[in-house]
Amino acid sequence: MKVLRIGTRGSALALWQANFIRDQLAERQRVTGEIVIIKTSGDKFQESAIGQMGLKGVFIKELEDALLDGRVDLAVHSMKDVPTELPGGLQISAITKRDEARDCLVARRGEKLDDLKSGAHVGTSSLRRQSQLRHYRHDLDVRDLRGNVDTRIRKLDAGDFDAIVLAKAGLDRLGLGGRATDVLDPNVMLPAVGQGALGIETRADDGETVGIVRNFDDEEARPCVTAERALLAELQGGCQVPLGAWARIGAGELHIDAAVLSVDGADCVRGNSCGAISSAETIGRELGRRLLNSGADRILQIAGRVTGGATS
Repeated sequence: MKVLRIGTRGSALALWQANFIRDQLAERQRVTGEIVIIKTSGDKFQESAIGQMGLKGVFIKELEDALLDGRVDLAVHSMKDVPTELPGGLQISAITKRDEARDCLVARRGEKLDDLKSGAHVGTSSLRRQSQLRHYRHDLDVRDLRGNVDTRIRKLDAGDFDAIVLAKAGLDRLGLGGRATDVLDPNVMLPAVGQGALGIETRADDGETVGIVRNFDDEEARPCVTAERALLAELQGGCQVPLGAWARIGAGELHIDAAVLSVDGADCVRGNSCGAISSAETIGRELGRRLLNSGADRILQIAGRVTGGATS
């Protein structure tokens, strides 16, 4: 068996994720993995708003290019960064067991979201988070914040913000889970599509690698992320469209909640659905259509104009 070359971004979180998969390959499959760091557009422009870059899959495009031209055998992604349309010849061969899907608040003085003073400066790069924060606490001063997890925390500690919002899974993976001062209820802050799950992307015709990687596919994470991504595809959205979704399995059924919000948080269209786990994609698409018919279409059109049409 050849050494599997694992493509990854160079951030601390991305490297943790790639090393986790490499270690799992060695432990569970007796396969050796080699880490190959590739700089993506999202890494090159750390201080630019994602919407201003005008790129789809801004954090994974160069990784996919490396897969297609054979420089790497697989790429490890946060599923929340993966567009719903993949380049021809590539596939997500495994979605790993999902970690914590929710977002969390990291406050400089230890507050929970409800305890932040009016006018507190709260930072996040995500339009989804910004919109939901404004919807729930319109009195907060929500500001754009770019950079990797360590950069964002450094800006918080320097006093640039009173609090920031991050994915709890990312903090946990970096051993920083103790910094969270409030894990946000999905009724307040729905997570990003695929948040908390890792995806392993391969070339579709690389049967040897696909066969190995499929052993990491999780029977609960796969349908949940499939439903969320089907919803996202129906809404034709990306990470810079203000929508959140959360699917989970309970009592033998798949349940999904979703919301689409205006950029200022004033308008919110929310819905939910449930059904057979085997119908995950259908459930997601039907909920997406229901949201569109309930007013989400108008909100998304306006949001697209405000953010320059970015869907990445």
